[in-house]
Amino acid sequence: VQLQASGGGLVQPGGSLRLACAASGSTLDGYDIAWFRQAPGKEREGVSCISRRDGIRNYADDVKDRFFIERDNAKASVHLEMNSLKPEDTAVYYCNAVSVFDDRITYWGQGTQVTVSS
Repeated sequence: VQLQASGGGLVQPGGSLRLACAASGSTLDGYDIAWFRQAPGKEREGVSCISRRDGIRNYADDVKDRFFIERDNAKASVHLEMNSLKPEDTAVYYCNAVSVFDDRITYWGQGTQVTVSS
């Protein structure tokens, strides 16, 4: 499975972006999907995830009520809608897929830069 993340860019505080994670080589039907981010000088951290089995969504506390994750298994894509963006959301965002059958099987996208600045 190859993951391609896109949709990043420069946005002003309070603005919105919609990130996309597209899969090739396989559908995403057998994977739990997550978005991570890594800011300069900081460790990679989890932002949001959505399970394959029941579609349950989870969010980091600092993005809850601002970000929304959704998946389209038929289109092999996952999106992260980001609203009310803050400068502290600036980071490279990565999508991640983990097999529901064997969690040792995991794939990462290449990352997309999100910069929130006036």
